[in-house]
Amino acid sequence: MSQTIATPPTVRLDSDVIGKPVNRPEGPAKVSGAAKYAAEFGVTGSLWYGYVVSSPITKGKITKIHADEVLAIPGVQKIFSHENVPSLAWFDRSYKDEVAPGGSPFRPLHEPEIMFSQQPVALVVADTFELARYAASVLRIEYDVEEFNTDMEAVGAKSFDAPKGKTGFLPPPKPKGDMEAAYAEAPHKVTGKYTHEAQHHNPMEMFGTTIDWLGDGKKMKIYDKTQGSGNVQQYIAKVFGLSTKEARVISKFTGGGFGAGLRPQYQVFLAVLAALELEHSIRVVMNRSQMFSMGHRAHTVQDIRLAADDQGYLQAMEHKALAETSQFEDATETVVNWSGIMYNVPNSQFDYQLTRIDVNTPADMRAPGAATGNFAIESAIDELSYKAGVDPMDFRLLNYTYSDPVVDKPFSSKRLNDCYHEGAARFGWEQRNPEPRSMRDENGLLVGWGVAAGCWDASMQKAEAKASLAADGRLTVTSATNDQGAGTYVIMTQMAAQTLGLPMAQVTFELGDTEMPAAPIQGGSWTANSVGAAVQNACQELGKKLLKLAQKMDDSPLTGVDFEDAQFADGHIRANEDISRTVAIRDILAASGEAKIEADGKAGPNPINMLKYSMHSHNAAFVEVKVDEDLGTVHVTRVVNAVAAGRIMNPKTARSQILGGTVWGISMALMEEAYLNNDLGRYVNHNYAEYHVPVNADIHKIDVIFVEEEDDIASPIGVKGVGEIGMLGVAAAICNAVYHATGKRIRELPLTIDKLL
Repeated sequence: MSQTIATPPTVRLDSDVIGKPVNRPEGPAKVSGAAKYAAEFGVTGSLWYGYVVSSPITKGKITKIHADEVLAIPGVQKIFSHENVPSLAWFDRSYKDEVAPGGSPFRPLHEPEIMFSQQPVALVVADTFELARYAASVLRIEYDVEEFNTDMEAVGAKSFDAPKGKTGFLPPPKPKGDMEAAYAEAPHKVTGKYTHEAQHHNPMEMFGTTIDWLGDGKKMKIYDKTQGSGNVQQYIAKVFGLSTKEARVISKFTGGGFGAGLRPQYQVFLAVLAALELEHSIRVVMNRSQMFSMGHRAHTVQDIRLAADDQGYLQAMEHKALAETSQFEDATETVVNWSGIMYNVPNSQFDYQLTRIDVNTPADMRAPGAATGNFAIESAIDELSYKAGVDPMDFRLLNYTYSDPVVDKPFSSKRLNDCYHEGAARFGWEQRNPEPRSMRDENGLLVGWGVAAGCWDASMQKAEAKASLAADGRLTVTSATNDQGAGTYVIMTQMAAQTLGLPMAQVTFELGDTEMPAAPIQGGSWTANSVGAAVQNACQELGKKLLKLAQKMDDSPLTGVDFEDAQFADGHIRANEDISRTVAIRDILAASGEAKIEADGKAGPNPINMLKYSMHSHNAAFVEVKVDEDLGTVHVTRVVNAVAAGRIMNPKTARSQILGGTVWGISMALMEEAYLNNDLGRYVNHNYAEYHVPVNADIHKIDVIFVEEEDDIASPIGVKGVGEIGMLGVAAAICNAVYHATGKRIRELPLTIDKLL
């Protein structure tokens, strides 16, 4: 187990640049086009292009590939398929170390069998992208078609228990008390089925890989769109039997991932495969339609039963979920557990099951599992509050818990009650008329106000960083972490500058290269606390070296000063007890004669704290909707999202994260649905035109509140993370507001016009 270095009292995280709304240093590069993404890097020599051929059938077998017809086209270099691939790569499908679900991890072009629609069946490589695309379009492939079933609810009776211990999946909480008896005896009850269809990530940047073939054995630079360069390197090295020196993976900028980039996608496999065989630089990029073939938020059906007494106290809770997975992998999500964490109920039971259907494996998608379970439980809680005659916010406060009922541990911190109060005050909740259909605006539109809460893990992962101070006083800090737009560049620069007391202009943070110190994939809201702590530790170790060098200077004013009694500020090291005893950091290096000074830092979860506490972020979302009862249209006109997520390193980038999560909550509630035609066995709206997401006209006023929260138990720097928490509560609050406006409960997402008319 890793050991986390404690924060010395001289590092004041609440002063100077930490906690300030500092601009992103990479911002100008992004808006000017100077920032390069995976499919934009140049290569050594010429570049060939690969284009993926996708299966038009859902289930069956390839019987013949007419490759010779296409290979005769001038400029077509190679067609890869199951017929010529197995000798090139190690296809141990039992390999479990990659970030993938349990079962048999999918290997492209491994066999002639087709297991899902749009499965990659060939890669055409040509001199130009246009030629590769054309050649792929005329490649004839013959299939034997088999019967398939993509209707999860139709085969639900054949479901099986979810496997335990797979990639972070937590088994449902153990039952407590006598749920059936308590439910039967309670005066106020709710029974409901809550459903959402599959949802797809759809980041702006499509998944792509550029391989720079360096011509030294099998040495390559692999520029990949990913949320973790180290994860891709591990995958490539294992599957193809390469060393880490041969497979260097670089990901400097990621144009959105939302969980889709947590596991290596098939284009990187195909690009490496082609580069190794052809010994040439290769680029492979998915098209938008193919982005619907590499994972999605699972179609899930949830059944909830809730009961309360006449005072509004919860007496019974049952939460069951049925989700889809593929025929070859066991994709699981922690869906029902959040209900047990959020509310203190004496009698409860939970269940989670999977159904195998003929689709590709679902994938993690922002707030995986929690976004699904939260929509259901927060909708049901709201409905029960009406039946009990208690204000929806007061009902939640009435059933508030200060400890985690699932694991019977205290929370490391929990200021959800302050989220309720501060959010309600900002929103004007006290002016709400509780009766459904009682509020209208000046144009006669029905007005509804709704509230819901959310909860997400505050977890840490092992991370490393390196700090290097040059003789000119410039500090460079590196870590192989990722930035998919969350603000990693700026908050790590802030952390480094603060720890060593340097101006931000003198600090550079670099990331996304497997030659840098190892870092976890960017997901789970753990980057800020994990990598941030490693950066702080690296800079502290560098600070210790600087202090020792300063004490070797002639007539050093810092002689006898311990590191814990020194402060780093304004480019100087000073003694706490007498700040006139000071030495400029630049002078220390000049006196030492060193060209640069370097230090490494590591961080990781505290195993003792993990045993003693339950660690989570929380939020409360307040929503106003306006509904045209003649047309059935719903507009979200106001949102207040109050968040308690520990120390906020940069309120500007953190606010952007919450804004993005809130927008996605609106999108989940009102728009997002991948329509799976069960007669065809494929998603039929696999494009931006028909898979609906919000545009500017759909988004109105969003107010973000960060509730002050101190939590040095969750992480040594007090950070919990904001990537996921901002999405939670929003979809349920919208549904609750629609009920308040119309008197109609909607339990199936998205909440479209037909469900209201």
